[in-house]
Amino acid sequence: MSVPVRAGPSSWRRAATLVLAAGWTRPVPAAASRPQPPAEGFRVLLLQRSASQGFLPGAQVFPGGVLEAADRSTDWLRLFAPHHGPPRFGLGRAPPQRAAFPVLPNVRPGAVDEDAAALPDDIAFRICAIRETFEEAGVLLLRPRDPRPPNQAPGCALAPPPALADWRARVRRDPRHFLSLCAQLDCTPDIWALHDWSVWITPFSRPGGRRFETTFFLCCLNEPPPVFPDLVEVVDCQWSSPSEAIERLISKEILLAPPQFYEIRRLGNFASLSDLHKFSLDRESEGTERWMPIILLTADGMIHLLPGDEMYLEDSNFLENCMSTEKKTEEIMNEGKKFHRIVLYNSHNYGDYTDYSIHVTVLPKYKHVYPKSCVVGKSRL
Repeated sequence: MSVPVRAGPSSWRRAATLVLAAGWTRPVPAAASRPQPPAEGFRVLLLQRSASQGFLPGAQVFPGGVLEAADRSTDWLRLFAPHHGPPRFGLGRAPPQRAAFPVLPNVRPGAVDEDAAALPDDIAFRICAIRETFEEAGVLLLRPRDPRPPNQAPGCALAPPPALADWRARVRRDPRHFLSLCAQLDCTPDIWALHDWSVWITPFSRPGGRRFETTFFLCCLNEPPPVFPDLVEVVDCQWSSPSEAIERLISKEILLAPPQFYEIRRLGNFASLSDLHKFSLDRESEGTERWMPIILLTADGMIHLLPGDEMYLEDSNFLENCMSTEKKTEEIMNEGKKFHRIVLYNSHNYGDYTDYSIHVTVLPKYKHVYPKSCVVGKSRL
């Protein structure tokens, strides 16, 4: 096993992503032998990135984007007042801080903003995810400004504002306009509908690449709202059940990056929106795990090692390096027993692989669930 020499530091940014799940009633097959009630299910919003995008071109992603200074602005305090305010804005008790590995250069978790009064991360990242969902998909996750405490039922999206295209263009040019839109509608971002889900850190794959520490939130809606792709970053959209998304991946209709693949497989543990929503509420106080995959390059593919895997090393050298071996993936897999990994076969590029799989034998932490092991494509294992 060897470690390639790095050739330059990565550029780090913080970001937020929203896994938007909406209720869906599956139709009963016409051939059913006896009357049956419609089965409750859910679908997840996937957006197709433009092929011209520099990061994950053409891939299916959840809505999201980079944290902006406007998302942390103290100007939001006036909009949330007088009914909600620091430090938690009605979100409840703060979840515990989890694993500190890795410490990122200039992207320290919980880093103090230059403005000591700026919004805390829990609030700012939620506003970021809601703003980006509006920019990319035209979906407005807002609630009226009133003294009623946020309830724990699945939420609903507001109807698109008049002059949707104009507002989106303004917000894209200057994120501060998102606050102006909320003020005009006399609403606040529905931060209470977003639940902590996971944190993914882009692994090292090549020197100088763009990398992100991305907080994933889950939001459950009673029904899917209309979606209007912005046709700039996003060119298409699809509401898919987890199984439908995996089927489309198998048939090579879509491309999923490893975190999206993992999270869609994780959502496959839930049969209904109510089950998923209850689960997110029950584990709210547990916080999230923070994962930086370590890439192991094999003779015929790559393996994304995740915390808990027997080969995973909490070593800061892997911030700017990956592992490599002359062995084939099958040999590596046959030698191990304790797995928490995503395997890509036959290519070192996300868009050119032929096989894709998840292998999990470790137990989840903090009342979360991990996906079941699965193979997508014609694996040799």
